[in-house]
Amino acid sequence: MIPYGKQEISPADIDAVVEVLKSDFLTQGPMVPKFEKTVADHVGAEYAVAVNSATSALHIACMAIGLGKGDWLWTTPITFVASANCGLYCGAQVDFVDIDPKTYNLCPVALEAKLAQAKHENRLPKVVVAVHLSGQPCDMEAIAALAKEYGFKVIEDASHAIGGKYQDEFIGSGRFSDITVFSFHPVKIVTTAEGGMAVTNDAKLAERMNLLRSHGITRDPALMTHEPDGPWYYQQVDLGFNYRMTELQAALGVSQMERLDAFVARRHQLAKRYDQLLADLPIVLPWQHPDSYSGLHLYVVRLKLNSISRSHREVFESLREQGIGVNLHYIPVHTQPYYRDMGFKAESFPNSMVYYREAISLPMFQGLTEDQQDEVTGALRKALGEE
Repeated sequence: MIPYGKQEISPADIDAVVEVLKSDFLTQGPMVPKFEKTVADHVGAEYAVAVNSATSALHIACMAIGLGKGDWLWTTPITFVASANCGLYCGAQVDFVDIDPKTYNLCPVALEAKLAQAKHENRLPKVVVAVHLSGQPCDMEAIAALAKEYGFKVIEDASHAIGGKYQDEFIGSGRFSDITVFSFHPVKIVTTAEGGMAVTNDAKLAERMNLLRSHGITRDPALMTHEPDGPWYYQQVDLGFNYRMTELQAALGVSQMERLDAFVARRHQLAKRYDQLLADLPIVLPWQHPDSYSGLHLYVVRLKLNSISRSHREVFESLREQGIGVNLHYIPVHTQPYYRDMGFKAESFPNSMVYYREAISLPMFQGLTEDQQDEVTGALRKALGEE
């Protein structure tokens, strides 16, 4: 089975992890700060906070901003559930904004219309989570302008997008947002096995996230209620979580980051070749905005169902039967039972539903060979009835 995504682990990666295993620190040592600095320096951010998953990063990002009961978080329906769940973790309410039919990202036109209505109803969001689906950044300039006009904070969910660029700056630079979150899950562009990171240019947000990732405990006298009792002393000054990243994960991340640019460049080579191989098929190929340089975590095609005699499910199942590990990113969050019980209706976000009925994620990872890519395209032709 050719998977839709797969990590690439080199001998140098293994050596980096083994070196930590032989060291004095398996957690809370020097490697996590080194990894944080490596990522922050690469993307052009001032501060970075490493955690055990991107979900944890989203959670503490929302908490640092002050999201809570009575507040609203808005995001896109076409994302993993964590992009919305982070709002619920904080006691806030969640709503969605439909996608742009070309980029599949949160649509700024739909966002502007919804904001105007929400202002009239006195239910403006406190946070908007802009998800960079497949690695292609949202129209962040437009979203940032709306944030300034309507007074909400912006979190970039860049779980798919490390190494990508927007307007010639690396995603995570913070030019158009308050916090950016990355994922280092094994199928992502860079992996730490499990792991995530939040980057920001705001010292107070960074300090707050740093505190929240480790039980709300501090050893910094400046944050304590009184002078320390002694060198052993710490205080819990907030209710935090055990969201820390281990030294092993951080060492793997530092090693992987050395190849990030090469990883993304290889994905672009593969995407260009897919574009050529699939150009004559009854599918919609991924469209890239000229302002963006995608991280290309995913290569999503959409079936032209009116031009083929097979259903979306039949094509998907045929590919799986042929050993192609395709996937679907994502089932619209608002259709999940947990969210349906909140009153969301499938038809409320029509572009997202059309996307869901047509989308298939083809294998895309830096280790994908041209022979494997040829196998994928041959299987797709067969699945579509083109052979």
